[in-house]
Amino acid sequence: MKNTQYWLVKSEPFKYSWDKFNEDKRTFWDGVRNYQARNNLKEMKEGDLVLFYHSNEGKNVVGIAKVVKEFYQDPTTDNANWVVVDLVPVEALKNPVSLEQIKAEESLKDISLVRQGRLSVMPLKAVEFDKILEMGSK
Repeated sequence: MKNTQYWLVKSEPFKYSWDKFNEDKRTFWDGVRNYQARNNLKEMKEGDLVLFYHSNEGKNVVGIAKVVKEFYQDPTTDNANWVVVDLVPVEALKNPVSLEQIKAEESLKDISLVRQGRLSVMPLKAVEFDKILEMGSK
């Protein structure tokens, strides 16, 4: 059985919100134009779990998504450098977890959300993923 990997993706709510994602029931994660984020997309495997983070407004982890299709050419561009993955929503967090809460949590001080604020797709360790879920279930 493959090991699930854990990720966090960011979206500005006015561009693509958690609510819209739930309405759509499935989306391809496009618009990534950073090589490190793109490389992270390429590492995603079907079944991996992904935290959905609202950036700029809100600055909260709001839900959990799952990878249902591994990377392929981004259909919004002809540039073969850029890829997307398909995601489906799994569930909303009972309570969104804010960036402030994450920064205040010692065990999360090394995550890219804190260390590389501009990165839009980032890996998480299982323990970090679980900690954020725990924080969001209170």
